[in-house]
Amino acid sequence: MNLTSSILKSSFVLGILISNSVFSQNPIVPNKGLNDPHIHIFNDTAYVYASHDTSIENKKFVMEDWWIWSSPDLVNWKQESVLKPEETYIGKPFESCWATDVAYKSGKYFWYFSEGNQQTGVVVGDSPIGPWKDVLGKPLLTSDLTPTDEYDMAILEDNGDHYIIFGVWDYYIAKLNDDMMSLAEKPRKLEITNPKGPYNLDGKNTEKPTDDKPFMHKMNGKYYLSWGVFYGVSNSPYGPFDCKGSILNLDSFADGYDKPTWPSGFQQGRHGSFFEWHNQTYFAYCDISQTGNRYFRDTFISYVHYKENGEMAIIRVDAIGVGNYDANQGKIEAEDYFISEGISKKENKDGGFVLHDISNNDFLVYQNIKGLSDKKKISFSVTVHQKTEIEIRENSPKGKLLQTVCLSVSDKKNQEFKLKKLSNIKTLCFVFKVKKQDLVTFDSFQFLK
Repeated sequence: MNLTSSILKSSFVLGILISNSVFSQNPIVPNKGLNDPHIHIFNDTAYVYASHDTSIENKKFVMEDWWIWSSPDLVNWKQESVLKPEETYIGKPFESCWATDVAYKSGKYFWYFSEGNQQTGVVVGDSPIGPWKDVLGKPLLTSDLTPTDEYDMAILEDNGDHYIIFGVWDYYIAKLNDDMMSLAEKPRKLEITNPKGPYNLDGKNTEKPTDDKPFMHKMNGKYYLSWGVFYGVSNSPYGPFDCKGSILNLDSFADGYDKPTWPSGFQQGRHGSFFEWHNQTYFAYCDISQTGNRYFRDTFISYVHYKENGEMAIIRVDAIGVGNYDANQGKIEAEDYFISEGISKKENKDGGFVLHDISNNDFLVYQNIKGLSDKKKISFSVTVHQKTEIEIRENSPKGKLLQTVCLSVSDKKNQEFKLKKLSNIKTLCFVFKVKKQDLVTFDSFQFLK
């Protein structure tokens, strides 16, 4: 299925969901205790594999099972299945069902799970939601395997090979065999240069230099080892990793989202994962600002953008989240799209990011824009290199044409147009037209009354 066909199919499903459900935003699944999220895209659907805090009344970590939820748009989520410890080698009720991750290989799905902070097991299924079977009947990573604790694993897929990363304070990595249930090599310790973390903000705490819950992803040929919101970068999955600090600071938070927080501060406890979809990158992570209880966590998602030097920009933490837009918020950053085709992001010399390399028939999709019914104008913040038409369509590049605007070459960066009347909630697709290359540099847009 090509991208356009996929968008048309997703738009049809999205239309049904919009009419029958409430927008979740951040947190993505409120008041459920969904935490330690790892999100993967299978068959053009997002699946979150997560731990589950049992109650808002918890006074300690009580996590009795593992969850899977799915979404076609990162906004509307549906619970798909539950894995109980009784269905694994653990064989009995258990209150420490800690972090998980999943991988796909040769028609099978492999769901890895933590037995508390001691060991890691794996179950196998024929679909992203199971049913699941514990084929090994014992831990994959045993508690005596390395000097660290063998839990809170992450799976990296790289050119057909899969690696498992795990540990606390010190992290280890090992390639998996083709069966995905055994190690192809002895685990190697990952070296991190000048590590920092929520317990080591000044870089002097050698006892707790990092955190638990490692994760690894690859972007633009670089490997990113993260522990919550702290991370390091390397040219190899085996390291060494150069610590770059944190993607979260006090400027990240919208009002009402910076407190309460964990005992060691707002950078603690942000366990999570990075993932890509439709040429966009995201960070899914734990948050307690809305529950007020570190033992009953929510999952948030934020956009991730990469600087020219390979570092990640500071993320934004707010109620709007991702895949969702508010026409009353003012400026909507162009790089915070849900889908892009043929368009690249780049760091703006004045700060922030813009979209460039825009050519004929390239397009952007911004779904679930709310608050449009009283908006009479749309303003584009652009640098126009060649006279360009933008088709504003409904849902996708093949969707209903709502209107066409023409961007003119001028010194005027903000170009404003009358907007035909829209319903309160719309998914809009901007299709760039004129048979030339490098049409515009696109910074942001906003709706006006």
